[in-house]
Amino acid sequence: MRSYSSWKRRPRMAKKKNFVPIRPYTNKQLDSVSGTVRYEGIETARRGAENFRKLISGNDYVKSFGALTGSMAVQMVRAGMKAIYVSGWQVAADMNLAGQTYPDMSLYPLNSVPAHVARINNALQREDERKHLAGDDTKNWFVPIVADAEAGLNSTFELTKMLINAGAAAIHLEDQDSTRKKCGHLGGKIMVPVREHIEKLKQARLAADILKVPTVIIARTDAEKAGHITSDIDDRDRPFLTGKRTPEGFYEIKGGFELAVERLLAYAPYAEMLWCETATPDLDDARYVAEKVHAKFPGKPLAYNCSPSFKWVDFFAKKYKLNVADPIGMDEIMKRIESFQDDLGKLGYKFQFVTLFGWHLVNLMSFIASRQYLQRGMAAYAEIQQEEMKGEEFGYEGLRHQEVVGTKYFDAILDLVSGGKATLKAMKGSTEEEQFTDKKKKKK
Repeated sequence: MRSYSSWKRRPRMAKKKNFVPIRPYTNKQLDSVSGTVRYEGIETARRGAENFRKLISGNDYVKSFGALTGSMAVQMVRAGMKAIYVSGWQVAADMNLAGQTYPDMSLYPLNSVPAHVARINNALQREDERKHLAGDDTKNWFVPIVADAEAGLNSTFELTKMLINAGAAAIHLEDQDSTRKKCGHLGGKIMVPVREHIEKLKQARLAADILKVPTVIIARTDAEKAGHITSDIDDRDRPFLTGKRTPEGFYEIKGGFELAVERLLAYAPYAEMLWCETATPDLDDARYVAEKVHAKFPGKPLAYNCSPSFKWVDFFAKKYKLNVADPIGMDEIMKRIESFQDDLGKLGYKFQFVTLFGWHLVNLMSFIASRQYLQRGMAAYAEIQQEEMKGEEFGYEGLRHQEVVGTKYFDAILDLVSGGKATLKAMKGSTEEEQFTDKKKKKK
């Protein structure tokens, strides 16, 4: 970012001093409200991609979940998450630009996910500005954003450019027919030939290269539960065709992990990371995929969707023959679920995420809070407030809602443009300042 002094030194300005506007603030004051870095789309995407590459190249794995709002993303980073996931399902359900509630069936406008990525980056920018103003530059708020590019929607090339321009560090593309794409855990999915999906991966790479951003591309296959494919043109698909056609003209295909692995191996040269969508959180299946991929591509980073579509407790109880009704059995189930991601990490699953965590969190908490409020009135909210106070011990910020959304920051803006003469600052005399400020800390 150029300082005021550097602008003033520009030759054109130096010749005509009347062109240099008056600024009632110093460079130091300007810096105080400028944050540590600027959200600049492509540059944010570049920094994020470089960061994400380092993360997935390390010994540990990266955990994340789908952020439903900008504020949720800020809290995720505050809590210590190193990446943010943007789910197309969540955008379809609650955050699309059509303003509609949709199932995950490619119904929302093309620019909806890019807009959500931008919204999250703007929220992170405000937090960076707010903390910088307070003299706290200890945290990098612009963590990498991994965005859902679906099956490319109308144009993989254009969608990839839009996501990068919004600041996405990584994108994933699935091998379904984009016009009939469905959530990986719905029925009726229609695959495209291997060669067609590779073309999409190449389109995404070209878009990233044109923008000169090292975007991490994740190739996803939905082949494990596939039943149909658009064409029999690709030799790699033919061994899995049943010979039957549907009334709509599609070819029936025998889905499963063998087909999924063959597809991942075909996609591997065109993507930094591979993802096999699964129907259950089965460690044996995950191991099978990892071993097959790593036999031909040693060390290839893998991604895993720890999906809310899995009934976690019931699956682990059945797989390991444990009794949910038995406290000892339930304890063992939860221990196995708790260690599940570490076990995946040992197999090379470097990015593990819960796609719809944000949506389920908001819905459940909203329902519980509504019931409690109807039954107990303000006592229900007072308890939430007490929990927020307890959370501050671990770094939570949200109790002081006026401050967290940037009121002090905009007071500082008012102060700068008035030359320090502003008398109508918003925080001064506010109930938040009077009731939520630690008086002892303030005196110090």
